Amino acid sequence: MTGPAVPAVSVADLPVDAALLDVRENDEWAAGHAPGARHLPMSELTARINELPDDDPLYVVCRSGGRSARVVAYLAGQGYPVVNVDGGMQSWAAQGRTIVSDNGNPEII
Repeated sequence: MTGPAVPAVSVADLPVDAALLDVRENDEWAAGHAPGARHLPMSELTARINELPDDDPLYVVCRSGGRSARVVAYLAGQGYPVVNVDGGMQSWAAQGRTIVSDNGNPEII
């Protein structure tokens, strides 16, 4: 049985000015992420929830959309205006969107 549906949007339908929160782990983020995205690993979310950006809505992204869907379900339950990015950074890359990295050689891991 699946949990409740979470608000979601495809990469193709993301607003140009979407506020992105990347919830992947540090090594994934360093390897490649969306320009302008903010980073808060899912594993640190509850301890650092006070660091969440106050954008409305906040678009949550991970590698493929699974972790971000869990984060969106949790945050929506806490009253935050959040939307899952279906397909995550894999879809972002497949759409040819810009990816930046800490080492200058971006990849999605």
